[in-house]
Amino acid sequence: MDVLLVKRAQRRDIEAFVELMEKHKTGLYKVAKSYLRSEEDVADVMQETVLSAYEHIQELKTVSYFKTWITRILINHCKDLLKQQRRCMVSDQLPDRPEEVPKDDREFYRLVGELPEDYRAIFLLFYGEGFHTREIAQILDINENTVKSKLRRGRERLKQVLCY
Repeated sequence: MDVLLVKRAQRRDIEAFVELMEKHKTGLYKVAKSYLRSEEDVADVMQETVLSAYEHIQELKTVSYFKTWITRILINHCKDLLKQQRRCMVSDQLPDRPEEVPKDDREFYRLVGELPEDYRAIFLLFYGEGFHTREIAQILDINENTVKSKLRRGRERLKQVLCY
């Protein structure tokens, strides 16, 4: 189904593009949330991602990789925003931890929050979005073995948190 929508969107069918965005917005939101704390920042990054995807969807060569492609765009926007904030942020102006996560997901996000930043995205993509390690490696532009080792180390770290 996605393949047909992507092909229609590549022909500038706005309804198809909107349908694609609606279908993937929750997953994209979760990925953005794993990088950013502020709801405003997440909204900004989501908006930039949608705009970038719309402008460049015709460049997507393999339509079956749409989800991977748009997730990569989102992560790049998140990283760009974080770099910009690091340059501007005063150390005592740390963003608040949002409490607006659905109750079912709060424990998951709390546990993932215990992990270093580079582990969080991998855990969210693997457990939250169901990407395979190969796909995560492509999205994050890292070696697949690195993804596997960070999943293993992250599980060990979370096991320590849960057992103590």
